[in-house]
Amino acid sequence: MSPATPAPKGGGAALELLVHGVGGATPQSMLDDPRTVRITGDRTAAMHRRAEDLDAEDHPERYAAGPVREAYCWSNLTSGDGARALWLLLLPFMVANLAHWMRPPSQGRPGLARLYGVLVRLVALTLTVLLTAAACEVALDLTAWQCAASTGCADDHSWLGFLSAGRGGWWSLPGRRLALAALVPALLVGLLWYLSNRTWSAYEAQRPPTGYDDPVEEPRPAPGHRPHPDLGAAPDLGAAPGLDAPPSLRVDRGTARGLGTGPRLQADTEPADHGERAPGPVEPRPALGRPGFWYGRRLVARLRAAHTAAGFLTVAAALATATARYDATVPGAGAVLGRALQAAVAALAVLVLSVVCRRGRSERRLDLRVERALVSRLPGLSLALLALTALYAGWSRPGWESGGSLPGDAVFGALTLVQGGLVVALGAVALLLQRPRRDPRTALRGLGGPAVAMLACALAGVMSGGVAQRVADWLDGPATPGMGDAGPRIAPPVLLSWQASVIPVLLLLLLAPAVLLAVRTVLAAERLRPQVEADYDAADERDPVRTGQIATGRARASLTDSAPVLVGVVSGATLLLGAASVAGAWASGNVPGRAFDGAHPAVASLASVTQAVGSWMIGFGFLLFVTWGRRAYKDASARRTIGILWDVGTFWPRAAHPFAPPCYAERAVPDLTWRMSSWTRSTGGRLVISGHSQGSVLAAAAVWQLPPATRGRVALLTYGSPLERLYGRWFPAYFGPEALRGLNRTVHCWSNLYRATDPIGGPVRVPAEGGRPTVDAAVLLDPVVYGRTRRHPLPEPILGHSDYQADPAFAERRTDLLDRLPPALPHQREPDTQIGQGSSGRSSG
Repeated sequence: MSPATPAPKGGGAALELLVHGVGGATPQSMLDDPRTVRITGDRTAAMHRRAEDLDAEDHPERYAAGPVREAYCWSNLTSGDGARALWLLLLPFMVANLAHWMRPPSQGRPGLARLYGVLVRLVALTLTVLLTAAACEVALDLTAWQCAASTGCADDHSWLGFLSAGRGGWWSLPGRRLALAALVPALLVGLLWYLSNRTWSAYEAQRPPTGYDDPVEEPRPAPGHRPHPDLGAAPDLGAAPGLDAPPSLRVDRGTARGLGTGPRLQADTEPADHGERAPGPVEPRPALGRPGFWYGRRLVARLRAAHTAAGFLTVAAALATATARYDATVPGAGAVLGRALQAAVAALAVLVLSVVCRRGRSERRLDLRVERALVSRLPGLSLALLALTALYAGWSRPGWESGGSLPGDAVFGALTLVQGGLVVALGAVALLLQRPRRDPRTALRGLGGPAVAMLACALAGVMSGGVAQRVADWLDGPATPGMGDAGPRIAPPVLLSWQASVIPVLLLLLLAPAVLLAVRTVLAAERLRPQVEADYDAADERDPVRTGQIATGRARASLTDSAPVLVGVVSGATLLLGAASVAGAWASGNVPGRAFDGAHPAVASLASVTQAVGSWMIGFGFLLFVTWGRRAYKDASARRTIGILWDVGTFWPRAAHPFAPPCYAERAVPDLTWRMSSWTRSTGGRLVISGHSQGSVLAAAAVWQLPPATRGRVALLTYGSPLERLYGRWFPAYFGPEALRGLNRTVHCWSNLYRATDPIGGPVRVPAEGGRPTVDAAVLLDPVVYGRTRRHPLPEPILGHSDYQADPAFAERRTDLLDRLPPALPHQREPDTQIGQGSSGRSSG
């Protein structure tokens, strides 16, 4: 139950727009009322009010004591129907996409910023190739090439009987087995294309509302100047030569249309005639405020075409290489055709690379153009080439017999080396970008992006190796892959066994920082005990147990600030162990259990144990992953749990990998922007947008998108906010200190609430400047009282990240913000006319 709201000083109509955080919330809980009504939106995301507030605009006199409250519920954007469980397959792609947005501020270095974007997109492309290659390994190599050629393996798995080489059927020829098995990775690529296209139609392809309330366009650059697509902070753009007008000027067509005077240029600054607001300096538009930032339709379509083509080409290359290797030993036209198909695959691969590297995002304006026919037809051309390759492989070759394994070691080894090289190059570029202006709060000194890119590669490697190891274990029964045990000898590439073997080593390396953090947390809790008692003035009612609970809660919450250390250790160890696994596989040509046969017995035993444990762990991880996905498909509560992960990971647009889960902010931010603009225009009233946790990030992004005249009537209230603690440290180009200070200067007023026991939210660290007070309020006590009092006869819980609205400080801050806003303007209600692309005031679905 929210505390009583202090009566505001007055000022007319006011609206409080509530935005929930991760995990979702119901409108009933947000509005503290069981009777709520959806006023606009759909089942995916919508605005809700209490039933008794439905006609609040017609009776403003009823709300003199407090604002009308609306709740924006967006949780179904990330945890909707059962198909969302398939998004678990896309986890490495999502992590790679995060690396794109972790770039340090470019500070007038557009070339380095562009190079950073290109490198991340190349890392993302290798993940698509790796996943497809893993599917080829399972279907083509382990099943069609090795198991079907072994009489014992085929007999053990009756469903493979029609492919068995021992039965001499039509499908028993190696080329035809491979061509049939190629359907599996091809269907996987098709599934990824379908998921991306489906979400693209629901998210990126939805144009933001256009009209008088629309975030307005910026001027186009002068002829001959190409604006840089990968820049993050607006000052980088302001320094670009050749612009017709400074980037702080823009065409406000909405205001012009409302006044009937035609387009005009308006400075991107706050007007000085809003109550107590003082004139401020010209504020360049930040990246998140650009018209095209939340509209990635064209880029996702282009990258989807390139990645789909890369997947089909990977399957075609596997088929063509295996078949051409045999044809090269037999004179005839087959060898020539094989080389021609390989050359065609290589040519299309070069075209895919050029498409991925050519350009990044277009943010200065809504990019409504479509790609050239060659780009849009890349998937079709690649699929046609795959079909031709399958026909080529299916030719009758009576003397061809499958033996050993397909050349998977070279492919997986090359991919591992390429990924490692790209990550190292990405780290070098990040250090150059971070060098001129180092912020001590930035995670990993600007290397957060390369570290996360390395984690994306590791996740993809674990998923790929896990499925290959598990299928090999299943096909060869009790035998250990590659160890030559009794039974069918079905083994994945040697490199995958080496990579599985380093997983126990990696976990052992993680034990050291984990134990260190645990000890540090215990010591920190002991040090915090005197501070806790001083905060509550608890000298007279000292309770060691209660003090310890509060101190431990504060110490555990501070662990979030140690996350960069763990990420750095994991990514660095992954890079080194990955290089060691490649070296071991290529130097020995055998699995770890056999590579050390001649070594000391202890070393040989240790190698065998690590291989067995690693194979078991990677297989168990794959089964756990599948089980989790199956449960999420059937259970809505499990989908909500997974949705928490997507809430954080899919805030950003798909700028690096088109198969990543879709960006829900491309729907949520325009929804919030539209609602704030429509309220202020239709009522002339004041508005407080109140965001909790991830909702505070959405609120800040939506405020950045507002025209200056609307921002002058909006106050921002954030609580439990990760704006600086997580986003500012990990995404410095977009939420760094300069960006947050600029947000404070452009919004009318802003207040931030946080607790020392909150593991997610924290201070935004925006100092007082220009006559404005400090954004951060005094840290809230949690619990609100130390012991039992007359007002709180029972012990109060430690709330941590939840229930900020239950604290009396919340209502006080909200009232203070409303009092600081300028009075409501007399305004005539407008009819609900159609705006933009058919929007009538309801959110697009």
